[in-house]
Amino acid sequence: MTQIPLLGALAVLIHDDHVLLAQRGKDPGRGLWGFPGGHVEWGETVRQAAVRELMEETGIEARPSRYLHQFDLLRRDADGETTTHYFLVAVACTYVRGTPYANDDAMDARWIPTDELADSGLPLLSGVTDLLERALRPV
Repeated sequence: MTQIPLLGALAVLIHDDHVLLAQRGKDPGRGLWGFPGGHVEWGETVRQAAVRELMEETGIEARPSRYLHQFDLLRRDADGETTTHYFLVAVACTYVRGTPYANDDAMDARWIPTDELADSGLPLLSGVTDLLERALRPV
């Protein structure tokens, strides 16, 4: 059977010196904090998927502004066999309106001060701090 990587979008949203994070409610990464996101649906652009997933998981409305980064997320079993392969694209978004709440497959969602993320004590998904740094860099 031929396998292909799954395409996913992440919404990176900074507003008033805070970053919006969601706590994953499903594996992989259940209980860890990261950027809202999910699968890109057929006929949907990555930018559209990022803002749709953001709304579905947190209730926040935003507009996509620019691509930040892309990377492969590979997970392997004890024998070294690939169990999941996602190609993820991070999209910087611009806040429009809303107050975050956990919905869909998020267990929690909240604004975190950008300068306190490293010391927040939240268990973060790999790459969260790197993506935040990229989002904070001047364009």
